Amino acid sequence: MPVVEIPGSKSITARALFLAAAADGVTTLVRPLRSDDTEGFAEGLARLGYRVGRTPDAWQVDGRPQGPAVAEADVYCRDGATTARFLPTLAAAGHGTYRFDASPQMRRRPLLPLTRALRDLGVDLRHEEREGHHPLTVAAAGVEGGEVTLDAGQSSQYLTALLLLGPLTRTGLRITVTDLVSVPYVEITIAMMRAFGVEVRREGDVFVVPPGGYRATTYAVEPDASTASYFFAAAAVTGGEVTVPGLGEGALQGDLGFVDVLRRMGAEVSVGAESTTVRGTGELRGVTVNMRDVSDTMPTLAALAPFASGPVRIEDVANTRVKECDRLEACAENLRRLGVEVTTGPDWIEIQPGPAGGPVGAEIKSYGDHRIVMSFAVTGLRVPGISFDDPGCVRKTFPGFHEEFGALRARL
Repeated sequence: MPVVEIPGSKSITARALFLAAAADGVTTLVRPLRSDDTEGFAEGLARLGYRVGRTPDAWQVDGRPQGPAVAEADVYCRDGATTARFLPTLAAAGHGTYRFDASPQMRRRPLLPLTRALRDLGVDLRHEEREGHHPLTVAAAGVEGGEVTLDAGQSSQYLTALLLLGPLTRTGLRITVTDLVSVPYVEITIAMMRAFGVEVRREGDVFVVPPGGYRATTYAVEPDASTASYFFAAAAVTGGEVTVPGLGEGALQGDLGFVDVLRRMGAEVSVGAESTTVRGTGELRGVTVNMRDVSDTMPTLAALAPFASGPVRIEDVANTRVKECDRLEACAENLRRLGVEVTTGPDWIEIQPGPAGGPVGAEIKSYGDHRIVMSFAVTGLRVPGISFDDPGCVRKTFPGFHEEFGALRARL
C-alpha cells in the first residue's frame, strides 16, 4: 500500500507566516511548505525587516506586533496570491512607505475588493497602474479599526487578509461580507488565529475580530490537501491504493472533502484519525458536484472525468476563472486536445466520457499554472503520450512533484 508524504499546506504556511510576523515573541513553524510561493512570502517578510530563520524542518520568525522594522521597502511578491494580498495588509498596520509588485501573472489577478476595504478603513493605498491590480504602494500609519463591508465572492483571501489584520488594529474590526466563496479557507484562518490567541466571533454575515494582538507559539503545518488530491485521484483512476498521513478527521483544510467526490464516483475512502486512504475499485461513475468550496480541486476532477462511465458536471466554480489562469477554460481546452467532448458555461464545466478508444496523447498547455500540470499528470497515468509545455511551473507549490508522482506511478 503506497504511503505518500505530501509537503506542507501552502495556505496554512502563508497564514502561519503572517501570524508569526504579527505575534508577540518568537514563533516556530514545524514542517512548513518550501516552494516558490512560500519562499516568496518569507522573502517579502525579510524585506519588511522581519527576521525569518530557516532550517530544513522548521522556520523561526521574530514577531513584531508594531509592524515592519523598516520605514521603506520594495517587495516583489512573485506569483503568490497570498503573498500579494496578505503582505500589503500586514504592512498597513505599521508605519512607513511600502511598495509591492508581482509577476505578470499575478499582476493580472484582481485585488480591488481588498484594497477598497483597506481604503475604507483609512489606509493610504495607491495602485500605480491599473486600479485594483499590482503594483501598489501603502503609506502606512497604523489602522484604527471599525466597521467595513467586503465582497469576497471572487476570493476568500480578501476576507482572510482582513481577519488577520483585525487584532493589529487599535479598536478591532467588524467585517460585513456580502458574498463569500471557498468558506473552508476562512475556517482555516479562524482556527489558526485561535491557535495564536485570538477568538473571532461570527454573527451571520458579520465577522467580529477583537484588538489585542497575537501570542507567539509553535505551530505544526499539516500536509497540503489540494496537493493530496492528485495522489488520491491516482488511486481512483488506476484501481490502486494510496494513504496520505497527516490528513485525517481533524484536518483543517476543506479540500480534503475531494475524497467525498471520489467516494461518490465509486472509490473506497477511509478517513482515520491521522491519515486518509483511497482505493480504486475499477469503477468511476459520472457525477454532478458543486465545488464552490473546494474549487482548487476542480482541475483534479476534470482531469479524472474522461475515465468515468457517465458525464461529470462541475458547478459553481466561477472563481476558478480568476486563479493563476482561467482554469475552467484551461481544463476544457486541454481535454479537447485529448479528444474529449466538453461544454462550459460561466460557472460550470461538463465533461463526457472519453472516446471509444480512450483519450489520445497530446501536449498539455499549462498556462504557467501548477494545478493544471499536476491534474493532467493524473490523466497521464492512463493515457500514453501526455507531455507539458511548462512542467517546471509546479515549483510554485511542490518542486518535487514529478519525481514523487513518478515514484507513485511505479508503485501503482
